[in-house]
Amino acid sequence: MQLIVAADKNWAIGNGSKLLVRIPEDQKFFRETTMGNVVVLGRKTLAEFPNGLPLKGRINIILSRNPDFQAKDAVVVHSKEELCEELKKYDSSRIYIIGGESVYRMMLEYCDTAHVTKIDYSYQADKYFPNLDNEPGWELTGDSDEHTYFDLEYYFYRYENRSPKPLP
Repeated sequence: MQLIVAADKNWAIGNGSKLLVRIPEDQKFFRETTMGNVVVLGRKTLAEFPNGLPLKGRINIILSRNPDFQAKDAVVVHSKEELCEELKKYDSSRIYIIGGESVYRMMLEYCDTAHVTKIDYSYQADKYFPNLDNEPGWELTGDSDEHTYFDLEYYFYRYENRSPKPLP
């Protein structure tokens, strides 16, 4: 299982219910990486998508604590246990955790690879991703040259978890 995230230099990923910034090349990387695969996200993350609809061309699994929540063209689960059971139906190499903060934290230990777009800027934020440089078992295994979007510098990093846990 993998995850994909864009974070600033302090590992911030959002403010309120919004992304910190939208970088076209990062969005293209996200789209190309997740297309045809399974994406796992929370209800609040889904609400930020265009028209609040699941991503096309992917199997969307939405985690919501609200037992009445439904999403057209998506699988909805209501607990970590239910999510893990649903994920066992798919090839784990095709599963991508895509946010938000609580879903990342819940599923981090089960992921073997993290695709991190690291933005060299400090944003006002209230949502954070765990600092993989300080997480036991996670190792930086790949990085890109510097990219720029207007005055923003950013990099594509790949981290690997040396000992991911199996799904319960």
